[in-house]
Amino acid sequence: MNLLAVDITGNLSVIGYGLAAIGPAIAVGMIFAALINGIARQPEARNLMQPQAILGFAVAEALAILGFVLFFL
Repeated sequence: MNLLAVDITGNLSVIGYGLAAIGPAIAVGMIFAALINGIARQPEARNLMQPQAILGFAVAEALAILGFVLFFL
């Protein structure tokens, strides 16, 4: 009976990590979609927008890495 409780807890943590990874994945897609849209509309602003997009990508990925680390705790 105790083994079943451990198995359910393990499955819930996997589901939790999966859900935690969906948000950053969507955020990265939205960040780069906005970057491509902005560059397509105003190509000369690329040098201003690209560093901000990379910073946004790093922050979004940091959330995914944090979720991955919490999965193992």
